[in-house]
Amino acid sequence: MIVGEAPLEGGHLHFLLSWSEFSAKHTCSDSIMGTKEKVGTLYPVTSNSKRTKGLGLVRSSNPVMNSLTTAKGGAQTGAFQTQDYQSPYSGYGQSPAGQTTAGDRPMTVDDVVAKTGITLAVIVALAVVNYGISFINPGVTVLLTIVGAIGGLITVLVATFGKKYGSAAVTLIYAAFEGLFVGGISMLFTNTMVAGADAGVLIGQAVLGTVGVFLGMLFVYKTGAVKVTPKFNRVLTGALVGVLVLMLGNLLLAVFTGANPLRDGGMLAIIFSIVCIGLAAMSFLSDFDSADKMIRAGAPSKMAWGVALGLAVTLVWLYTEILRLLSYFRSN
Repeated sequence: MIVGEAPLEGGHLHFLLSWSEFSAKHTCSDSIMGTKEKVGTLYPVTSNSKRTKGLGLVRSSNPVMNSLTTAKGGAQTGAFQTQDYQSPYSGYGQSPAGQTTAGDRPMTVDDVVAKTGITLAVIVALAVVNYGISFINPGVTVLLTIVGAIGGLITVLVATFGKKYGSAAVTLIYAAFEGLFVGGISMLFTNTMVAGADAGVLIGQAVLGTVGVFLGMLFVYKTGAVKVTPKFNRVLTGALVGVLVLMLGNLLLAVFTGANPLRDGGMLAIIFSIVCIGLAAMSFLSDFDSADKMIRAGAPSKMAWGVALGLAVTLVWLYTEILRLLSYFRSN
């Protein structure tokens, strides 16, 4: 039955989406920083290019996200260079008179917050629309869910291989597709596992869980409890590859034999969902670190759309895994 198969296919497509975006983020941040290795101590660039002691970053008016650009002894400036490496965006957006113009200024945390907010608003709006359609014509919702999953995957591939990481159009198109996916997958999980008012409760719990994990990992990053190092990223990449292989293997097993051990709601499926939630949570640290590096390097403000894309993919993946896990418990 198509309702039974759609969550499986949607989940696999969405993980491919997450994997493609993960590769895009690290390709982008590496190119901005100019190297995959540690580039040395960052120093603010003054008007006469004289290096000063400490690291200065543009502070945010948002107290939650402000930690992404906070450093010890920091002054505030918009362009940066390193002792051993000159950022390709140092002095970016400077007019002949030495003033930064509004159209090509360096990226700030406020840019990231604003672009991510817009992206999530589009996702939520389309999710509500697709979920509402399910009350009128569930078949249309299932179709739109599949379109959203495939369209989102294609969009991220375009962003990755077409070097459109900082494109507002690509990010918003992705958000529209993912909104259809989120609304449809919410309907499929809740209406096939539970019924009535419990469906709304389940979705609410998944949303709260997603927000809670996001804020928790932001706190972890702010306090430095877990350091994002090259080794951390290598381990995370390896774990994501392993999960991807397991998902693809499970999909082939389901197609050819009907067995679905990783998504049937059993103990193995519960453990696998918990592992996926853990990996999604760890991915937030990589997201925050990528944003931090781009801001420190003085990347152009349009790159905030790329950061928004990365955060949105991680948030949606986390939401679907939490919703799936909750649906297992409710059905049991």
